[in-house]
Amino acid sequence: MKLSVIVPVYNMAGEGKLEYCLNSLIAQTIPDYEIIAVDDASTDCSLQVLREYEARYPEKIRVITYRKNQRQGGAKNEGLKAASGEWIGFIDSDDWVTPDFYEKLLQRAEETGADIVGCDYSLVDRHTMEVGRIVQNNDKEQTGLLDKEKHRSLFVRPGSMVVKIYRASVIRDNCLTFPAGIFYEDNYAGPLWSLYFRHFERVEEPMYFYYQHQTSTVHYISEEKCRDRMAAAELLYRDCKKRGFLGEYFPELEYWFAEVYYCNTLFSYLSGVKSPRLAFVKELRKGIEEKFPDFQKNPYYRERIGETERKFIALQGKSDLLFLWYYGFKQWVWKLRKS
Repeated sequence: MKLSVIVPVYNMAGEGKLEYCLNSLIAQTIPDYEIIAVDDASTDCSLQVLREYEARYPEKIRVITYRKNQRQGGAKNEGLKAASGEWIGFIDSDDWVTPDFYEKLLQRAEETGADIVGCDYSLVDRHTMEVGRIVQNNDKEQTGLLDKEKHRSLFVRPGSMVVKIYRASVIRDNCLTFPAGIFYEDNYAGPLWSLYFRHFERVEEPMYFYYQHQTSTVHYISEEKCRDRMAAAELLYRDCKKRGFLGEYFPELEYWFAEVYYCNTLFSYLSGVKSPRLAFVKELRKGIEEKFPDFQKNPYYRERIGETERKFIALQGKSDLLFLWYYGFKQWVWKLRKS
């Protein structure tokens, strides 16, 4: 088997989302591939849709199901266990790809000897094959044979995993998996996985369509989801330490932890929840300071985190209460100006 495409599915039957995704996979122009659709204990009729496709295309689609929801990471792990392809691809079940998506990625791999190949993606808000706003996913400077500097670059900016294919032997030989039971599993897997691949190439086309819709999990924020992002960063720290990467890639891990565990979580929490809790804000600060007390001196942090955000973070270092009050006041001013 040349390729296994893993599709984690949870409650995607509405509005034809799941069918549109599956149809794009059925239409792939390569002859030798399998689609492993993993139903993550859906409560709608997603499993019924999957079974119908499995019955219609038994040579292409295999459905895996279980009773307890494991989030996307757990579903991807189940797919990895069942996959028999030389290459592995992932796709979100509300997204879709061009018919030649996997053919072009595999062709690029064969031409170059790469063990990971990706492309850009297009943001769309309706089911269409017309390219929308193109989002660059990695750049040319990150491609080619991966020396230490390129590994550093990919660690701090790994890009989306769904627009890539991965050589399965690298995944198996290094026991690479996803954290189960939490959101933001790619925040863990993207940086860690990138360290094990040796040759990265790109196809310079936006062949993946990322569907933006109101039911997407990216459109709501809760403390639970924020804690999942924190957990993903904690797991990455733990496994980098266990696998011997902590010293070698300390600045990159320090920055990634500061960005994912702290900065992204802090500001999305304050902007997304109705009544931010001082205790949670204080917990975030203590969490970053315990592992990386000097993170504000990190060169990636100074370069990539905006000046306004850095000033807020410096203020929190002096007083959690003053920071929370001042940030809330600034939010009120910003909203007032918009209205």
